[in-house]
Amino acid sequence: EFDYCCCHAAFALKDIGVESIMVNCNPETVSTDYDTSDRLYFEPLTEEDVLELIEKERQNGELLGVIVQYGGQTPLKLAEALEGNDISLLGTSRDTIDLAEDRERFKDLVERLDLLQPANAIARTNDEAAEAAENVGYPVVLRPSFVLGGRAMEIVESEPDLRRYVSEAVKVSGKSPLLIDQYLRDAIEVDVDAICDGKDVFVAAVMEHIEEAGVHSGDSACSLPPYSLPDKIIAELERQTRLLALELGVIGLMNVQYAVKDDDIYLIEVNPRASRTVPFVAKATGVPVANIAAKVMAGHKLNSFNLTRLQNGKIAVKEAVFPFARFPGVDTVLGPEMRSTGEVMGLSDSFGMAFAKSQLGGGVVLPTGGTAFISVKDRDKVHMEALAVDLLELGFDVIATGGTAKHLKTAGIDVQTVKKVSEGRPHIVDAMKNGEIDLVFNTTWGKQSLKDSYSLRRAALMGHIPYFTTVSGARAAISALKALAQNDYDVLRLQG
Repeated sequence: EFDYCCCHAAFALKDIGVESIMVNCNPETVSTDYDTSDRLYFEPLTEEDVLELIEKERQNGELLGVIVQYGGQTPLKLAEALEGNDISLLGTSRDTIDLAEDRERFKDLVERLDLLQPANAIARTNDEAAEAAENVGYPVVLRPSFVLGGRAMEIVESEPDLRRYVSEAVKVSGKSPLLIDQYLRDAIEVDVDAICDGKDVFVAAVMEHIEEAGVHSGDSACSLPPYSLPDKIIAELERQTRLLALELGVIGLMNVQYAVKDDDIYLIEVNPRASRTVPFVAKATGVPVANIAAKVMAGHKLNSFNLTRLQNGKIAVKEAVFPFARFPGVDTVLGPEMRSTGEVMGLSDSFGMAFAKSQLGGGVVLPTGGTAFISVKDRDKVHMEALAVDLLELGFDVIATGGTAKHLKTAGIDVQTVKKVSEGRPHIVDAMKNGEIDLVFNTTWGKQSLKDSYSLRRAALMGHIPYFTTVSGARAAISALKALAQNDYDVLRLQG
């Protein structure tokens, strides 16, 4: 996704007659092709190398500035060194980048703007972390500061879990503090992409995640436009995004992540840079977001582009693609650490068909009948009632493990019981390996439950059985099955 942004920045600069020089050391990228930029430096993105090559380039002509917004976290970390050596950044200033990354400064900004944030704290020692988590209130999301892709992030439920995390996963110190956030259970996560020129703001897209908050935004499927949020919430999300962009003084792209819970909007984080959603937004809306933002960074004004949000009546669903099958022993449950290696998009007139197409693009062929298996944690059992009824109406047989089956039968739903692996044979994994299961809904919580149910998720993966590990994902799958019961897949043209 960042490679896409870098290419479009080079093309945009060519449009306005500015020479583009790419610095990248990744041979797998299109931005390192010989004909993408005017010149390419195949060098590591370190302070020493970048300063050296900029000095070399300055001998050839005037350096207008450096774009650091389009390469993720690595170039952002070079911003301080560049500014310290009198090299101007094109677009958002280093101080704004720092303000968005610095937990304490950002908290002050949020309070000044009268916006909501999940309860949070910052800890610089292990004991501070335990005390802070107690004050914030369990469950909490833990993460080291300055990470990309949610690396080493974890949701913990208790102090023993937290102690294990700080002793095994990270080293907490004054230089690398631990960020502690309240975990908003069952909240809807939302991504908003916007372009700002310091005076005007164009909100390019509001995207509703299908997996609930707590699943990394890069791993969650998302819908553009939102498929369940009311108009007043969408309008408020746009208002808050404009307010933040202008207050921060963003020049170029900005991504904001929110969580919506019970009509309250919580600000999760602001990234004053391109995000991995940019290519999806460009293809879904027809607005060349990265191209326009690069021109804005070079000094063009937003009002010169006559931008409008196209309402073409289509719904686009982005789905993440995972490499699980390539790694023996990996569990497929999604969490706050990003694990996807790519993404695909489905486009249609309805959310259900768009989701079905996104699954197909990701290599998952949804069944039109057969046997569906349900095994969910206690908190999710009530949510499965309506979904089990839908499955039966669609012509599926439904089987479930003991606790889930008992709950569904009590609700008057016709389900069969199957043994867990720990209960002896024949069990659910035997049924999967025998080709008797066509669809899996499995949610779990807690270390022991995860361990107990690992073999069934692995069997689903290796047997190419579609499986969903969140309630929201299961709901989206039911929408897709209903759409497929009405119509077969169709093909839409993106252009014109």
